Amino acid sequence: MAKGAKSDAPTYGEAAARLEEILAKIEEGQVDIDELSGLVQEAAELVTLCRSKIHAAEVQVQTITEQLERETPGPEADPTS
Repeated sequence: MAKGAKSDAPTYGEAAARLEEILAKIEEGQVDIDELSGLVQEAAELVTLCRSKIHAAEVQVQTITEQLERETPGPEADPTS
């Protein structure tokens, strides 16, 4: 996919908001039994997507942190200490 192209996948915020909608609908008893399995399947897919995005963010933060640690001199190299 091109760097500037927009993915069809929802953002984390959109996915989390949709999960909240589904949960509220189920908790309020607004779901017909015929609709329930479809909503549960959608919720499962959204949870998987959110977990994937969280994991990707964790890896990215760890990579950046490790890079910064390599670039930043340690305390022994700091003349102000």
